Amino acid sequence: MDVFREFEAVVREVLATVPEVTAALDPARERIVVEVPRSGAHGDLSANAAMTLARRVGMPPRDLAARLAAGLEDRPEITRAEVAGPGFVNITLADAFWRERLRDVLQAGAAWGDSKIGNGRRVNVEYVSANPTGPLHAAHARGAVVGDALARLLDKVGYDVCREYYINDAGSQVDVLARSTWARYREALGEEIGTLPEGHYPGDYLVDVAERLVARDGDRWLDSTEEEWLPVMRGHAVETLLDGIRDDLERLGVHIQVWSSERALVESGRVDEAMSALDSGGLLYTGVLEPPKGRVPEDWEPRPQRLFRATEYGDDIDRPIRKSDGTWTYFASDAAYHFDKYRRGFGEMIDVWGADHGGYVKRMQAAVRALTSGQGSLDVRICQLVNLTRDGKPVRMSKRAGTFVTLSDVIDAVGRDVVRFIMLTRRNDQPLDFDLARVTEQSRDNPVFYVQYAHARCHSVLRHAVGLVDAAALDCDSLGSTDLDPLTDDGELGLIRQLARWPRTVEVAAETREPHRIAFFLTDLAAGFHALWNRGRDDSRLRFIDPARPEATRARLALVRGVATVIASGLSVIGVRPVEELRS
Repeated sequence: MDVFREFEAVVREVLATVPEVTAALDPARERIVVEVPRSGAHGDLSANAAMTLARRVGMPPRDLAARLAAGLEDRPEITRAEVAGPGFVNITLADAFWRERLRDVLQAGAAWGDSKIGNGRRVNVEYVSANPTGPLHAAHARGAVVGDALARLLDKVGYDVCREYYINDAGSQVDVLARSTWARYREALGEEIGTLPEGHYPGDYLVDVAERLVARDGDRWLDSTEEEWLPVMRGHAVETLLDGIRDDLERLGVHIQVWSSERALVESGRVDEAMSALDSGGLLYTGVLEPPKGRVPEDWEPRPQRLFRATEYGDDIDRPIRKSDGTWTYFASDAAYHFDKYRRGFGEMIDVWGADHGGYVKRMQAAVRALTSGQGSLDVRICQLVNLTRDGKPVRMSKRAGTFVTLSDVIDAVGRDVVRFIMLTRRNDQPLDFDLARVTEQSRDNPVFYVQYAHARCHSVLRHAVGLVDAAALDCDSLGSTDLDPLTDDGELGLIRQLARWPRTVEVAAETREPHRIAFFLTDLAAGFHALWNRGRDDSRLRFIDPARPEATRARLALVRGVATVIASGLSVIGVRPVEELRS
C-alpha cells in the first residue's frame, strides 16, 4: 500500500459527501495531495484539499477543512484530524494501522516500492557519452552513476528503459586523437618525437594504444601517407579507448545496452535526412545572427549562415546548422541523433550531461520538438563538477591521463559502492565534494558506511536470533505472519512510518528524475534504525532480542527484517551492493 495515494483517495471519498464540493471535485482531482507534515507534532499526514477547492466551491478554506476533518475522524484508522494554518488538515493514524504497514513490507519483500506508474512506456536514458579520446575521469563517474541510478529507478516504477551511450567518433577531436596516436606509434617504433604539438593529447595512455598497434601491425604504417594512416590510427585509438571505457563502466556497475556511433550516423546519411526534414518544413534559412551579448570576440563577423529556427521552439536565438566549409555543425549531428532515437521508438528521452553543456539544453530541446512535430520530449539532467580531495587537499592529476584523475584510479582507491553512493549525496545540479579519505572512515560522518552499517547490524541481529527462533522462521514470509502488537514504542512506530514512505519516495524520485532522493531516504532510515539500536543498549526493554519475551522478540525481528529489506531495496536502486557483515 502507498499510504499517501491511499489517503488521497480517502480524502476524495470524504469530500464527495459534501454537497458543495461534489461538482468541483473532479477538475481538481490531481491537485489534491497528501504528504508528510513538516513536523511530526502535526500528525502523520497533511492534506491540502480544502485550500485547493475552496475558491471553486465558494467556501473559506478553513471552513471546508473543518468539514473534511469531521468526515475523516469517522474513519476507524484515523485517531485525529485537525485544521491547521490557512486550511491544511493534519491527520494522525492509529498505531495498529502502522503495524499493518510493516506487514505489507514483509509480504512484498524486495518488491516493496515497485510501481506501475511507468505503464510500460519506453524511455531512452543516455549518459556518460564521453568523447573516446581518453580514459574516463572522476567527473564522468557522476554522470555515469546519476544516469544508471535513474535508469534503475525508472525500471522499478514500470518503464521500459533503454540505456544508451553516444560515441562522438566523428569530427575534429578524433582526428587530433589520430594524429596524437600517430606520434606515439612512431615513438613506439624507435623514433624521437620530442614534445607533442600543442593541442595534441598528452596523456601516457596513448603510449599503450600505440604499442598495441605496433604489436598488431608492426611498422606497416610507418612510411604511409596521412591519407592512409589517419583512418587506421583513428579507428584503432577509438576502439581501444572504448574498450577501456567499457571496462571502467563495468567496474562501476554500469551496463550500457546500446552504443551509438556518430560516425555511423553521418556515414549512413541520417544527418542529411534529418536536416532535409527541417528544411522541407521551412525551419532552415540563410541569415545573419546578432553579435554575441557582452564583449564581442575580435574574430566575429556578421556573415550569412544557414540557421535553424530554434526560437520558434523555445530557444533564445536561432542556431547555426552548417559550417562555412559546407559541412554540418556538431549541433546538426546531435539533433539528427536524437531524431534517430525518436524513430527507434523513444518518444521520451533523458540525457545526462556534464556542467559544460548547460548552454546546449534549449537548442537541443528545440530541435527535438521541431523534428518530432512536438511528439518527442527531451529532459536533460546536468551534473555539476566533482571536487576530488584527500583530507581536504586537491588530489594530484594522474600521470597516465595527463590532465585528470581517472575513474579507474578512484575505484581502486575507495571501491565501486563508495563511488556510486557518494555521487548521489548531492543533487546532480549542485557541485559535489568527494574526499577520498573521509569516505573510507567507519564513522557516522561517512554516509556510505552509515547506511551499510545499518544493513549489517540488521543481519547481525537476525544471526544472533538463531537458536531462540528457528532460522527458517526469520524470512519475510514467516515474520510477515507474526503478531505485531508488541510494537508500541515511538521509535519502533517511527521506523515503520519511514518504511511506509518508501513507495512514495520511489515514485517521487522517478517523477522528478532525482535519484539522489533514494540516497537521502536511506541515510534517514539508517539514522532511525541506529537510534533505536542505541536506545536498546541503554534500556533493556527495547532490545531486539529478549529471551524472556518471545512475542516481543518476534515482533521486533519482523521490524529488523523490514528495515533490512528496504535498505537492500534502496541500495539496489542506486546500484550499491548491500553487505551483511562489515569488516574493519
